[in-house]
Amino acid sequence: MLAIQALSKTYDNGVKALDDVTLTIPKGMFGLLGPNGAGKSSLMRTIATLQSADSGSITFDGIDVMKDPKALRQTLGYLPQDFNVYPRISAFDLLDHLAVLKGLNDKKIRRETVEALLAHTNLYVHKDKAVSSFSGGMRQRFGIAQALLGDPKLLIVDEPTAGLDPEERNRFHNLLVSLGEEKVIILSTHIVDDVAELCPKMAVLAGGKILLQGNPLDLVAELQGQVWSKTVTQAEAQILESQLPVISKRLFAGRTVLNVFAISQPEGFSPVAANLEDVYFSTLFNARQRRQA
Repeated sequence: MLAIQALSKTYDNGVKALDDVTLTIPKGMFGLLGPNGAGKSSLMRTIATLQSADSGSITFDGIDVMKDPKALRQTLGYLPQDFNVYPRISAFDLLDHLAVLKGLNDKKIRRETVEALLAHTNLYVHKDKAVSSFSGGMRQRFGIAQALLGDPKLLIVDEPTAGLDPEERNRFHNLLVSLGEEKVIILSTHIVDDVAELCPKMAVLAGGKILLQGNPLDLVAELQGQVWSKTVTQAEAQILESQLPVISKRLFAGRTVLNVFAISQPEGFSPVAANLEDVYFSTLFNARQRRQA
């Protein structure tokens, strides 16, 4: 279990990236959902011991992460949002090199481990190709392969499906699911569907604060009967946005679809079944309203 208590971080430029963040993350997939700039990458980098916090604590399976970062790194796998690779080096050779850095010194065991990870990530047939020539989805799968070196108990993946086409995204989802329930796996993303499809536990982070946490199904159930929808013109949308608590706006067949969060039914709107996107957008909407009050 990963326990984060009252974690805060302010950068030198005055930006408060994390503001009293407290989370308890059990084994299995955990979704950290938030818009760009919410503080997700700052939190992931702090957990991964790539930067220090100003205050608070992080513990993982008895390890005090701030006092003993080296112990955490020995059981950590990390796929950052962006990563570079050496040019002209094959997938096998690069993963073998990273395995040496991870401490896998026995050549036979290291080769077996590298081949098994390339097979697990569906990259074995591409093992002799340069990773720099891989597609975005293949590079992300290679990133997971390197993150799994040493069989880590804590796995962090930061915005792993951003920019992937639907087929690669599904393939990546299946890969994450195959990792099982014996690891703590943190999926940090701004893509609601990633969390809805993969995670039995989640939290919403925005402005460096945890706004909401729980089971996605329970959170959706709490919102039922409070979401209303209407298809309007662009001109009508502008008027309604100034009058009603509009939580989302999207285009469908050239028309604008508004979703409104309200206890009672607004005139002209129809009830719709709530989903995790409504939970997410209503949470962000309420947070903005509180800041403006």
